[in-house]
Amino acid sequence: MNVAQKRLGTLWLGTFATILLLVSVSQAQSSQTLSAHTSSPQSASTLLSSLPEADTIIYASPQRVLNDAAPKVISPTELAKLRASFVDIKKNLGVDPASIDVVAVAIRFHKPAADLSFVPPDLLAVVSGDFSADSMLSLAGAFLQDNARTEKYSSKTLTIMKIDPIAEAAQKNPLLKSFVEMGAVALNSNTLVVGNVDYVKAAVDASEGNGRISSEVLNSLLRDPNALVSMAGSPLTAFAKSFGMMGTQTTKRENCPTRFGDFYAAITMDGTNFNLRGAMNTDNPDTAKIINGLLASVLQPAIDSIPDKEAQAVLKGIKMLPKENEIVWEADVPEQVVATMLREQTQAKPSPQTEAKPTETSTKKPLAKPRRRTRRK
Repeated sequence: MNVAQKRLGTLWLGTFATILLLVSVSQAQSSQTLSAHTSSPQSASTLLSSLPEADTIIYASPQRVLNDAAPKVISPTELAKLRASFVDIKKNLGVDPASIDVVAVAIRFHKPAADLSFVPPDLLAVVSGDFSADSMLSLAGAFLQDNARTEKYSSKTLTIMKIDPIAEAAQKNPLLKSFVEMGAVALNSNTLVVGNVDYVKAAVDASEGNGRISSEVLNSLLRDPNALVSMAGSPLTAFAKSFGMMGTQTTKRENCPTRFGDFYAAITMDGTNFNLRGAMNTDNPDTAKIINGLLASVLQPAIDSIPDKEAQAVLKGIKMLPKENEIVWEADVPEQVVATMLREQTQAKPSPQTEAKPTETSTKKPLAKPRRRTRRK
């Protein structure tokens, strides 16, 4: 690992700690409990519908994960330790990790530049919960000092943070230029957005009703409003956009818009099972049947070759079938299976170095002491 990589890792760790500290201070300074947010599906839908255009978006409900899923797969003792750690964090730092309602990550791809160079995608993270976003940004500016500045954009004030290690690396790698400065803005009293500066500005525009995420992507993402985690996107469209099939940023190329390849995936809960659900758009029913048959013939041998029997059983339980213009898949995994898999993954495995090995001296005969010969005169 070179010096730049070490500095970058240290900076990100420090940035995370700083954000956590700033959230805690902003909560401690708040004299009232914010009541504008709830963890209902409607509030999540309202928040996500105000985001800018995205080619892929991931949504998670920390409240459902912690309150509904965790007790199913974590032992009462471990769950009690987890909640106790949250209490300690809130007591010492003033922030409760369990108070976050919505977490979302959006990815937006770009057409190539005029010189046909690849333009890296934009990233945007959205967090909504029981904290004061404005207070947090004010403290961030005071804490970062010379590495942060404010910029007025529309009706909002952006906090723009310069990341020195990325700026240094960007001199050799132009793909990092868009990440040299990261922006942050409070979309409302308890919603914070962090990402590429241009994407953060797009989030401000979207909050004011301009350039919002498409209803197709949003409806796909929230197909099941009670999902623990869900994801939706258009990977083929993103590929076509990034590699010039739709033209460049200066030259438009005619193309036929299609939803082929658009996908949806989610994890939900139903009784004692975790439900895996997904779908992929195939444009028409005939294509759906063709691709479904192809995938079935390829996936079955691949699943049979997996050495982990529990993982193999879960994958064999996935049902896939063509349905109108989509291929849909689903699987119900008992919570006990998930709990067992998590327990096996978290248990410490014995290191090969600690295994007892027979010593070589115990299996070999002692070497005979060499005799010294003397010549007779």
